[in-house]
Amino acid sequence: MKLIVGLGNPGAKYQKTRHNIGFRLIDKLAGDLELNFRTNQKLHSEIATIKGSLILMKPQTFMNNSGIAVKAVMRKQGIKPEDVLVIYDDIDMILGKVRFKAEGSSGGHNGMQSVIDALGTNAIARIKIGIGRSDRLPPDKHVLGMFSKEELPQIKMSLEEADKLIKTKFPIEK
Repeated sequence: MKLIVGLGNPGAKYQKTRHNIGFRLIDKLAGDLELNFRTNQKLHSEIATIKGSLILMKPQTFMNNSGIAVKAVMRKQGIKPEDVLVIYDDIDMILGKVRFKAEGSSGGHNGMQSVIDALGTNAIARIKIGIGRSDRLPPDKHVLGMFSKEELPQIKMSLEEADKLIKTKFPIEK
């Protein structure tokens, strides 16, 4: 069983923010695979499943506590850290850049740090999608802001690139 986690914040208020790019990619994967999400309050998550092979997950704990939900799903399903892929935004990467890492630090991303802390390891595969920095806004306001109309085509291309990367590095069997 593999677990692909998109990090983000729950609720309509955050749906289209830069910080929710992980949720956006998980939604794209679920759409491509014709899967529907179910809310599981015990596991603090929205989950879509291909029985016996894959779980797509959107933690509903808010970004900074994502590890609580990830650990709960892993424990319930008997998933090992090497079978987990986490997707999240990176303010220190240029807009639209996509990077895969097999392990490493959180790079200052609180959601990823929560996952690392909850699992007790930084040997967790991840895909980071660059959202860039703002000259005008502090980081917290920038990540919780929405992409501009001019940025959306680049984000759409980066989601396509990340989708292909997932299917190469973390093959999905239906």
